[in-house]
Amino acid sequence: MAKGKKINVQGTEITIFKGHSEDYLSLTDIARHKDGANTDDIIKNWLRNRNTIELLGFWEKMYNPNFKPVEFDGFRKQAGLNSFVLTPKKWIESTNAIGIISKSGRYGGTFAHKDIAFEFAAWISIEFKLYIIKEFQRLKEDEIEHDSSINLRNEYFACEIPCGN
Repeated sequence: MAKGKKINVQGTEITIFKGHSEDYLSLTDIARHKDGANTDDIIKNWLRNRNTIELLGFWEKMYNPNFKPVEFDGFRKQAGLNSFVLTPKKWIESTNAIGIISKSGRYGGTFAHKDIAFEFAAWISIEFKLYIIKEFQRLKEDEIEHDSSINLRNEYFACEIPCGN
C-alpha cells in the first residue's frame, strides 16, 4: 500500500494520496473489500468492461491534454470480448493516461482519481461506494478544519510578535 492518508470503510482501509495535485484512491484496497486474495483479477475484470473503457476514455479526454484517443478507440472496440484482457499498466502506457496510476513495490498498487475510484467502488457495490464517498467527504472536511485552525494560529502569532522593532 502507498503511504498516504487512509479512510476506513466498512472495515476496509483505503489509502488516499496526492497525485497530479489531485486525490487518488487505491483501487487495490477497494477491490480487497470484495476479495482480498484476488485484487489484481478484480481490477482487470473491471477494465474489460466496455462501460469502464468509455468512462476512462472520456475522463482522460476531459482532463488529459496528452491522452492518445486512437489507442482508446482500439481498446473500446475490443472491450467486452471474451479474449480482451487489459491491465492498468497497459492502459496507462498505451494511452498516456493520468486517471489511473500503477505503482509497484512495497507501497504499490493501482490507484485512480477519485472520480474513477468512486465508479470502481460502485461496480464492487453501490452501498460500498456511498460509504466511501461519505468517509472521503468527512476526511476532506477534517482537512479543511485542520487547515483553518493552523491559519488562525499563524495569524494569532503574527499579531503577537512585534515585527522589525
